[in-house]
Amino acid sequence: MDNLKLTAGLAALTLTILVHSTVTQAVDESAGAVIKDTNGETVGIASFTQAPAGVLLKLSLTRMPPGEHAFHIHAVGKCDPFSFDSAGPIFNPSNTHHGILVGPGNAGDMPNLHIPPTGALEIELVNPAITLDKSKPNSILRPGGASLVIHAGKDDYTTDPDGNAGSRIVCGVISKAPVTVNRSSAP
Repeated sequence: MDNLKLTAGLAALTLTILVHSTVTQAVDESAGAVIKDTNGETVGIASFTQAPAGVLLKLSLTRMPPGEHAFHIHAVGKCDPFSFDSAGPIFNPSNTHHGILVGPGNAGDMPNLHIPPTGALEIELVNPAITLDKSKPNSILRPGGASLVIHAGKDDYTTDPDGNAGSRIVCGVISKAPVTVNRSSAP
């Protein structure tokens, strides 16, 4: 009888450890950002999910200026208004030239966003050059953090270091905690 109790206790402990490991692993495989404009108003959210091919980025924006806009992952996890210069340069752990039309680009390079006249956009894309694995040099969950930045102009995909993209108009600090928004209160 004592062996049965011990076995049941060990099984419960093992199940608890497995459940905790699964929950911890799921959190480590996702991240998020609340995206704000220069006035501190929330204009969107981004979620990041580790995938075998890189990081899946889901971006939901509203109240954005229509047109073509560069967006990048920047190397510092800060978004101090009003210029967002605190986000630092584009994330470039491999120290490569910016611009996918002149080479492989760098980890923070992303395709331009085409915001429709409504100012709202939802997209999904994969960035194969970044990871959420903190042990890797290309992790966006590294010490010092990282940010998602959208610029006033489009990225020309050639000019180093930022594609001649213009000022930074929105910014979101990428954090380990996934971002969830109640759809009824979403931006």
